[in-house]
Amino acid sequence: MTRRPARSGSKQQARRVGSGRPGAGTVTKPLVLQFDDNSVLTLLFGEHDRNLVRIENDLGVTVHARGNQLTITGPRSAAGAARDALMNLYDRVKEGVPADQGEVDAIVRLAAAGQLEPGGGGGAIGAGGAVIQTRRRRVTPRTPTQAAYIEAMNTYELVFGLGPAGTGKTYLAVATAVALLQAGAVDRIILSRPAVEAGERLGFLPGDIREKVDPYLRPLYDALYDMLPGDQVVKRLASGDIEVAPLAFMRGRTLAHSFIILDEAQNTTRVQMKMCLTRLGEGSRMVVTGDLSQVDLPLGTRSGLTDALEALDGIDGVSMVRFTDQDMVRHPLVTRVVRAYEKAERRRDPGSAAATPAPAAATPAPAAATPAPAKDKAKAASPGKRVRARPRAAKPADGEGQGDAKK
Repeated sequence: MTRRPARSGSKQQARRVGSGRPGAGTVTKPLVLQFDDNSVLTLLFGEHDRNLVRIENDLGVTVHARGNQLTITGPRSAAGAARDALMNLYDRVKEGVPADQGEVDAIVRLAAAGQLEPGGGGGAIGAGGAVIQTRRRRVTPRTPTQAAYIEAMNTYELVFGLGPAGTGKTYLAVATAVALLQAGAVDRIILSRPAVEAGERLGFLPGDIREKVDPYLRPLYDALYDMLPGDQVVKRLASGDIEVAPLAFMRGRTLAHSFIILDEAQNTTRVQMKMCLTRLGEGSRMVVTGDLSQVDLPLGTRSGLTDALEALDGIDGVSMVRFTDQDMVRHPLVTRVVRAYEKAERRRDPGSAAATPAPAAATPAPAAATPAPAKDKAKAASPGKRVRARPRAAKPADGEGQGDAKK
């Protein structure tokens, strides 16, 4: 069990007492963390010490709180990860970042992967300190893959973000685009998405072209309003700093000094994907996001994203970041739902694979049908049916024809 900290008047920053970096084996001496600002500890622990309980459950350690001290016991590597997570959470809470469930989960994931600086500040979130600062929000990666994704978008000119829903592919791309726009690194943001319904036909949509494609681009708008004040979004949309470009109308354009986001790219055709990738102009960056498990194209149509991944693999200047269900940052139930679907698909695959030889077994059927003409002959010669035959002309006997001719 954990106990809530007692109040203390000391202002000294937290200091660590215990062994060094995490390693293998079991801790012979518990790790002790001592914090002097107990008002921060109250926020760090959370209501009913729920954050400490979460760290214990996720890392397999035991955390005891006594006054302004925390004692961590457990396997050496897990105890070291818990220490790094608590130190980083403490620094972040001091900077005003709330220690909510999402933040705690993010810090624990990164600590378990060894991508936290021990005792580092709130900016030391992942390798290289990948932090995105916008007008309304400070966005930090919540998984090691997200940290690699942010680093790739800041390094490469063309980045593919691939993986299941809820992993932050689109959200982080919009956050990076807004940060670069504010910093003056790009002149505009261009948002594009194929207008493909998810298994239903919406029919005719009223309004101008922007109003027609807005429903398809709503997730991008949601991320924009999360990064910028509402009036700024409206103003930048009106001035063209942020542009909604339907994929069908991008042919012939050269998009220079822009940050282009092509969302839901698994629903592009090969022609559309090639057309979009070749719009990249001088000083521009492009991020292509998609989930190949959710293709809504007509049956038998090959996804342009699949084609692009095969064609561009190993090309200089191109980065491909692949997310998994371990990177989901939505509700924990979403992770369980996706895993359940994947498990069900794996169960169906062996059955479908076992059924595939059936057509091969049926191939001799045409050969068995070849004697059919003989059957037809037998039917024709059977006494049950009368067959009318054309009478043959009898060959005249010798001299008959001549005698008739003389007559």
